[in-house]
Parts: sequence; structure tokens; C-alpha cells
Amino acid sequence: MIKVKKQKIYLCYGWGKNGDITLMTQRVPRYTSYPTAPHFHDKINAGHYQSWLNELPSEMDLSLYFHVPFCRQLCWFCGCHTKIVNHYDPIARYMKLLQQEVELVSTQLQTKQVKHIHFGGGSPTIVSPQDFLDFMSKVKDQFSISPTAEIAIEMDPRTLQPEKIQAYKQAGVNRASIGVQDFDEAVQTAINRIQPFPMVRDIVAQLRRTSIEDLNIDLVYGLPFQTQSRLLHSIAQTLKLKPNRISLFGYAHVPWMKKHQNLIQEQALPCEQERLEMFEAATHLLSSRGYVAIGLDHFVRSDDALAKAEKEKTLQRNFQGYTTDTAQALLGLGVSAITTLPASYVQNTSNYIDYEKAIGSNQLPVARGIALNRDDIERRDIIMSLMCTMSAQINRAKYALEFNQLQPFFEQDDIEYYNGTLRIKPKGRPYMRLIAANFDSYLNKNQQQYSKAV
Repeated sequence: MIKVKKQKIYLCYGWGKNGDITLMTQRVPRYTSYPTAPHFHDKINAGHYQSWLNELPSEMDLSLYFHVPFCRQLCWFCGCHTKIVNHYDPIARYMKLLQQEVELVSTQLQTKQVKHIHFGGGSPTIVSPQDFLDFMSKVKDQFSISPTAEIAIEMDPRTLQPEKIQAYKQAGVNRASIGVQDFDEAVQTAINRIQPFPMVRDIVAQLRRTSIEDLNIDLVYGLPFQTQSRLLHSIAQTLKLKPNRISLFGYAHVPWMKKHQNLIQEQALPCEQERLEMFEAATHLLSSRGYVAIGLDHFVRSDDALAKAEKEKTLQRNFQGYTTDTAQALLGLGVSAITTLPASYVQNTSNYIDYEKAIGSNQLPVARGIALNRDDIERRDIIMSLMCTMSAQINRAKYALEFNQLQPFFEQDDIEYYNGTLRIKPKGRPYMRLIAANFDSYLNKNQQQYSKAV
């Protein structure tokens, strides 16, 4: 067992470099949707979803998201919907149910054209090679997968073996997203996720030998016992792996929503000022090594498709983060998965028993959702534009109240408004969520549902 050495714990007070420390302690959404999931309601049912699927035009492109809600071990920092399993039978049963849901959804559609597939979790790499191949065969039977489609899977290095990597290649997977979080031993112990650098390095080498070369690596700042020097060392190790993309997420400590996060020592968490300094130092290091900052928390090589999309103002954001995927319909399948449609969101039940019962009855397993009105759609366009391009065309007279609330950011020179466009300056990037939140008409109803802004 790895022993954690006693660490010096810091308590932070005072003011941030760029403004009032209270800005950094506010709780706001990450805006992977608008309205955000806490505002979905159970008045939306399977009948609504079926009708909305029927109405999608035959020429519309689709994206598919498959949620695998199982892990072998609980990571204490995790905010995902997942369940710990000690044997494989529940996973095998679930993959059969997921195949049935694929059929249920596909029969409601006029369009079958898929440009993007993403497997998330949980740990999708917990699925056996044969079950994964069988599932992808079903997907290809029910949908028309573009030859140039991106097929991505989130990978836990601890559950990967060579035969799984071979199965991914055979199934057409062409992008790997590896969860690293931090390479420091003390930090890994504090979040109950031990995966040494050599393990990840070997997985990356295997992927590249199998010609799965588009590589994302996920890192997290704000973890217990994490310091700026430890984070920068983890980034330096990550850079040795030469990933195309690096995601640097801020840890969301929400133990009132995720009870297992109570296992993390709160006094060991960096304070808001330290988190901000970590992010700024990480940004400087990555920029110096040729990575371009994209949106809130992504960094990519200058020749990456995300960098091109940002320049061309075509960058998108969804529940999987920043993407070049421009499909108007992202269909979420599996327990708790969320579907994004042009004017609505739909979420599957998070209860496995209810999911199994619905699928067994040939019913779409819908638990809740929301239909968007004209104001929702306009505000969604503003918020997503700010989150993706750091700018948005806005009628200042119409949103006078919101602009009044933005005054502190104008005073700090984090934003500017010219010729009808609100623009976030580079120094305002850490406050992107806070700036976008001013246009969220739902926010005050459920503010405690969210993580701190920085």
C-alpha cells in the first residue's frame, strides 16, 4: 500500500490576481447544455421523445453517445453516473439491453446518417472485446456510419489489455480519450486511482502500434494534495506522450450530490486562489510547448481539427466537451444518457431496474427532459458561442440587465463590447463560465447544484 506523506495544508484568504475572490467561489454550470440538466423535469416522457425523433429530417446527420455505467473501482473524485461491479455478468446483460435500445431508437428515425460516435462512462473499457464487437456490429446494422466518422472511446488504462485494443481497431475506433487526472503518487492515493506513468505510457504505445493515433488525455486540477509544482510535473510527463489534445478540468467538489466525495479530505483541497494559479501556470506551460488554448479547458496542437474549428467559428460543445461535431441531434443511449435535439433535451432513467424494465417492454427509457422555447434557444446560442468562441453577437438593449451584471468584468478588462459583439479577452478566459452564466435565466433556481467557477 502506498503511504501518503503529510502535506502542508494552505488556507487562502484575500483577493485573486484578476479580481474579487468571491468571483471564484460562485457556483455556476459548465454549460455542456442550456438549460442545464438540473432543470430537466419529468413532464417529458417517452411519447414526447418518440415524436421528436420521428420529426428529425431524413437528411439530418446524427451523433451517437453510448453510456457504460460500470467501473471496477470507485474513484473518489468522480462526478459521473457509475456503479461498481465485481463480476462481469451485469455488464454482459447491460450490453444486450443497450443493443435493444439501439433498435428501439433507430426504428423511430427517418435519418440514419451517423458522423460521430462516443463511448463514455463509467468505464467503457470494462466491456469484453467480443461484447464490444457484437455491439458495434448491431450499431452498424441499424445506422449508416460515415466512412470518415470519428469513433471515440474513453479509456481507463487499468482495464485495458492488448486484445481490447485490437477489438477497438477492428470496430473502427479512431480516437482514444485516456483518463489520467494526475501522475503524482500522493494525489492518486488521495483520490483512490493508482495508475503510474509507465502503465499509461505502455497503453499509449500499444494504441499507436494498432494505428489508433488520435489521442486525448484528461487531467484535473484542484485535486487533494495537488500543488502547482506537482500539476506542472504531471503535465510535463503528459507531454512526453505527445497527445493531440489535453483536457484540463477543474475538480468539482460536490459531496452533497456525490456522497463518495466525502472520502476526500476537504482540508487537503487547494483553495480558489491556488486553483486559479494552477490553471494559469498550466496554460503558460502548454502554450510554450505549442498547444493552443481552446474554450474553457482544452489545449490542442496547432494543427488539430479543434484549433481549425475555433478559428473558423465552427467549434461546438456538448456533454462530452469541445468537439468538431456539428450534428444537430446527439442521441444518448444507456442509463442516464442525455439526448440533444434542435429544440429539446431528453434524459434516460438513471435507475438500472427501470431501464431494464422499459427496454424489456419495448419502451424508450425516458425519465425527464425539457422542451425549449424561443428565449431558451436564443440564450443557448449566446452561452454556447461564449463558451466556444469567447464571443457572441448580442443586442445590448435587449439584455440590459445582463450587461449591468457584467460590469465587474468590464472594469477588470476581462471583456469588451464593440459593434454588437461581446468578446471575452484572453485574460478573462478563467472566468468564461461566470460571464456566460449572466445570460442563464434558470441559474438562481438551482445554484447549489453546480461546482465552483474556477
